[in-house]
Amino acid sequence: MATRIRLQRGGRKSYAFYSIVIADARAPRDGKFTEKIGTYNPNTNPATVDLNFERALYWVETGAQPTDTVRNILSREGVYLMKHLRGGVKKGAFDEATAQKKFDAWKELKTKGSEAIREKEAKAKKEAAAKELEAEKKINEEIAKKVAEKKAAAEAAKAAEAAEAEAAATSEENAEVESATEA
Repeated sequence: MATRIRLQRGGRKSYAFYSIVIADARAPRDGKFTEKIGTYNPNTNPATVDLNFERALYWVETGAQPTDTVRNILSREGVYLMKHLRGGVKKGAFDEATAQKKFDAWKELKTKGSEAIREKEAKAKKEAAAKELEAEKKINEEIAKKVAEKKAAAEAAKAAEAAEAEAAATSEENAEVESATEA
């Protein structure tokens, strides 16, 4: 039986989510599988991988052949590095503690890189939100200025109208007084 490590698609349309499974090479993509060893979500940045490391290492050492995508995932997670280090231990190049130390150093470096990517993305989102807020504030100030100008113009028009009405009333009074004095 030729065993493969492959991705099994799940999720919805335009939002793929994969399970990493051990399956017979002749089984259909989403069909029967032997064991589920993890999940892979390519929709996040960076892609999220939840992997049972020990089982993945076991299956790779047993001879299960991964697909190209799964090989890349396993390589990024360090399964192939650990397989390589265990081979060095078997040959006597170094001991188990040194192999584990090398692997831990590599994993720490990898974690720092992914954290830097997340921080950079969060910073970019924060800056974009700040720019958007600033632009919105400018637009709101312009709108407030236009509203204030319209209110001032309306007040001036009312004041002019009131002054005209008062002037008209005063001229009527003057006309009445003049007609009363003439009579």
